[in-house]
Amino acid sequence: MAGKFEIYEDKAGEYRFRLKAGNGEIILASEGYKQKASCENGIASVMKNAPEDARYERKETKSGKHMFNLKATNGQVIGTSESYESTSGRDNGIESVKKNAPDAKIDDQTA
Repeated sequence: MAGKFEIYEDKAGEYRFRLKAGNGEIILASEGYKQKASCENGIASVMKNAPEDARYERKETKSGKHMFNLKATNGQVIGTSESYESTSGRDNGIESVKKNAPDAKIDDQTA
């Protein structure tokens, strides 16, 4: 099964998306958006930027875990990963986003 984006509304009434891999694991999550259209634009930006390695900001959390942000061409963060125990786990997460995001279907759970 291919990856998919899920659009959902959070408890604060904001729109968010998450990218799930084919196995159902969440590999990228967005910030909250006031407008659904902005959320959809965020998904389009992830699809466009995901294949480019230079768009990934690799980071270490305060607790020593590893994570990444996917950034748009303007430097704005458009998606954040979960925390990984190792750099190899994080790098596998990045590869999964690169593979899944460009062709992912959109599952709108707000409709």
